Amino acid sequence: MPYYETVFIARQDLTEAQVKTMTEGFVKIITEQEGKVHKTEFWGLKSFAYRINKARKGHYVLLELDATASALHEMERQMRLHEDVVRHLTIREEALSDKPSIMMDKGGRDDVRPTRTYKKEVA
Repeated sequence: MPYYETVFIARQDLTEAQVKTMTEGFVKIITEQEGKVHKTEFWGLKSFAYRINKARKGHYVLLELDATASALHEMERQMRLHEDVVRHLTIREEALSDKPSIMMDKGGRDDVRPTRTYKKEVA
């Protein structure tokens, strides 16, 4: 089965427990149709770059899936119908990652960045 990565944004006025319950419902849709969910990450309440439906923030959730196309279509259909989902996006992946996503990775590019040394010019 192909691999997919889905990110959805839930409304800001929901609690974390409500977002986790909603996520479990989407995971159940995938597992009932013989798919697998390899990773679920809750990224937290983040600000939008611009207003979406008069909202300024939303709860972000990432799902890494190994599912059939029919299971994925059903999950996306449920997301479109769900009034608490603001946006969702699914992309196909070649392979699943073992590491946390970039949003959850605490060490960033700053840890790998080399230090600069300055040479004094001799006059």
